[in-house]
Amino acid sequence: MTECLFCKMASGEIKPDVVFENEYLLAFRDINPRAPVHILIIPKQHVATLNDLEDATLAGKLLQIVPAIAKQQGIAPDGYRTVINCNSNGGQEVYHLHIHLLGGRKLSWPPG
Repeated sequence: MTECLFCKMASGEIKPDVVFENEYLLAFRDINPRAPVHILIIPKQHVATLNDLEDATLAGKLLQIVPAIAKQQGIAPDGYRTVINCNSNGGQEVYHLHIHLLGGRKLSWPPG
C-alpha cells in the first residue's frame, strides 16, 4: 500500500510523533488532536477498515496495548475513550485501521 499514509508511517518513510512501537503496532500523536491526549494506534500490516480485520491475534494486540499506552500517557486513572471509525458514514478518513485513544479531560457524550 504505497499510497497509504499510515503504511508510510509504519515503514518509517514518514516520521510521526511516536509514543509506542513494536513489531506489530505503531502508536503516535494525532496531528489534529481532539483532546489533550489523542493517540492513534495502528497495525503495521495494512488493514483498511475494521470490517477487513480477520486476524484475531492482531485484534488482540491492538486492544491489549491501549491500557498500557493510557498508563504511559497518565490518563488511565481518570479514564479515557477509544474510538474506531469504520468507512465514510462512521467518520473514517484514513483507510488504514486505527484506534483513537483520547483523554486528559472529561469527554462528553454523545460524541458525534
